[in-house]
Amino acid sequence: MKLYPIETGNFKLDGGAMFGVVPKTIWNKTNPADENNLIDLAARCLLIEDGNRLILIDNGMGNKQSEKFFGYYSLWGTHSLDKSLAKYGFHRDDITDVFLSHLHFDHCGGSVQWNKDKTGYEVAFKNAKYWTNENHWEWATKPNLREKASFLPENILPIQESGQMHFLQLPEGDFAEKSELDFGIFFVNGHTEKMMIPHIKYKGKTIVFCADLLPTVGHIPLPYVMGYDTRPLLTMPEKSKFLNAAAENNYYLFLEHDAHNQIITVEKTERGVRLKDVFTCEEILS
Repeated sequence: MKLYPIETGNFKLDGGAMFGVVPKTIWNKTNPADENNLIDLAARCLLIEDGNRLILIDNGMGNKQSEKFFGYYSLWGTHSLDKSLAKYGFHRDDITDVFLSHLHFDHCGGSVQWNKDKTGYEVAFKNAKYWTNENHWEWATKPNLREKASFLPENILPIQESGQMHFLQLPEGDFAEKSELDFGIFFVNGHTEKMMIPHIKYKGKTIVFCADLLPTVGHIPLPYVMGYDTRPLLTMPEKSKFLNAAAENNYYLFLEHDAHNQIITVEKTERGVRLKDVFTCEEILS
């Protein structure tokens, strides 16, 4: 097995929205804001090469939305999904499986692209099976008003229409030791219904793709919960369970949204679980 970080692009979001009720004087220390109160974010995905399978976990915003749409998110940097795949000798047609932690646009927008004459949409990974779970699919395709702007039909429905959408089996509890994709999955409901957090065994380590359970290093303290979470009071015990397990088992936490910290470990302290070490992807995955 080999793992590769796939940088699909960088963007910015309002720092207050990213930290909910936490005052700016606190979160600005770890996630400094610009003059518009925006903080740097990444859309860092993960590629797993395992035998004949090439599994892509999440795929960023994509590029099919309007200039006005992207203007809301202050895109920056030079990363793209295709350039990142090419760096490791791959093309999107090589992807066999696309695992979607959840169906918010910044995680699944790259799943679907315009067709050649821009008269409609087509799947961006023509040879891949796409994976979500049935509970989250129902949540995303019949969205509540709070999340409706994050669940864009053009990112989701063309996958179903292609016949390439598949549902992962839900476990009895909140953790599946082994999924259809041969890695473990922690299912959480605070951010959105049945978001999936992959746990990958790799070279004697456990690499955890944190998605939106832990967006950045600045979100480690339990009350530091995003304003985007649908059930913030549920996020806190889910995050507590996760971070305590991460500290006890020395998990390596792969951060999808932290533009400046790629992989971290955490440890238990008198103040609760806190940051231990920071690594680059090259240090841990190569």
